[in-house]
Amino acid sequence: MEIIEQNPINMVELHSEIAKIKKRDKEVNFRVGKIEEYLNYYVKLKPSEAKQLKEELEKLSIPRLKDLHIHKLIDIMPTTAEDVAVVLDGYPITITKTNCAQIAETLKKFKKD
Repeated sequence: MEIIEQNPINMVELHSEIAKIKKRDKEVNFRVGKIEEYLNYYVKLKPSEAKQLKEELEKLSIPRLKDLHIHKLIDIMPTTAEDVAVVLDGYPITITKTNCAQIAETLKKFKKD
């Protein structure tokens, strides 16, 4: 098997992909079942909402913020600027406090508890 390309996806998109796989394959393996169980518990957004959120985060035009970072933010959904900074600390990226606040405000609009 050869990997042609790698694209980051968030948990909402993964949940949709697993649904497609379950329709295609009659029987899925143990790991898919465990992943689906995890996603059912943690994924709160609908695919359309996640897509809209991704577009809004991209519209912020924050320098050095890439797709990988946007998907991670959608997965974690931090609601404060400090939490956004903590999520992005795992990457070699520097984001200003103002931009972190903008990201947090955008994520708050979509947050469901």
